[in-house]
Amino acid sequence: MEIGKYNTLTALRSTDNGFYLVDADKNEVLLPNKYVPKGFTEGDEIEVFLYRDSEDRMVATTEMPDIQLHEFGMLEVRDVNKVGAFLDWGLEKDLLVPFSEQKFRLFPGKKCVVFLKLDQKTQRLVATTRIEHYLERDDVELEPGEKVDLLICEPTEIGMQVIINNKYLGLLYDNELFQAVMPGEHVTGYVKRVRPDKKVDVMLQRPGYEHVEPAAQKILDILKANDNFLGITDKSEPVIILAKLEMSKKTFKKAIGALYKQHRIRLEEDGIYLMAEE
Repeated sequence: MEIGKYNTLTALRSTDNGFYLVDADKNEVLLPNKYVPKGFTEGDEIEVFLYRDSEDRMVATTEMPDIQLHEFGMLEVRDVNKVGAFLDWGLEKDLLVPFSEQKFRLFPGKKCVVFLKLDQKTQRLVATTRIEHYLERDDVELEPGEKVDLLICEPTEIGMQVIINNKYLGLLYDNELFQAVMPGEHVTGYVKRVRPDKKVDVMLQRPGYEHVEPAAQKILDILKANDNFLGITDKSEPVIILAKLEMSKKTFKKAIGALYKQHRIRLEEDGIYLMAEE
């Protein structure tokens, strides 16, 4: 049984407190009554998350935590006491960040990026804000243009810090941020470059001409939703294009150029018109 992760287990027997589940090695764990699905019976399989309750007993739950073991995530502080800070991570029992694992002061209501790990002494799941110890910095196995998962983290003076594929630290520059993103959100991105110092720059649009096709389709969709007209031209200010289309002016010009060559739009001084056959 893997604590801190999802496990597919089999119902062994029913008790007054719930169902005991068993794995292939005959290890048992209790699924309390409040998590037992209606009609659940002996021999049924169920996917559960395993963690330790307030009395240090391993228990199963059908609730879904926001992060699993060895994952990064942005969580909100619910309470602070003499033991440490407690985070809301989607389960009934809050997640502890011991004072020794706090890189900066935590207080109720604060959101922070943490890493979920197993404390070797207590065998309890704990979170740490010292995330730099769990990021790969030396052996960066990423290629320019590679599609990656990004966890949006804290804003910096020049952009947004991100965690790439739950493994590497990266940066998303403000001048290449063409859609609204929020800290804690997972979005798809692309590797722009890996620097000699192993720092990684990323972007939300596919590098090169490949991102023009979805941009062109977006323009077509907006035209159709607005009576076949869009009051933007290649002379419009970049901030207006960004606000209305969530794309850079460079991408916009490439997209309308492609649509114009395909005879799908008509370009006039007052804006863009969708061709009748569309």
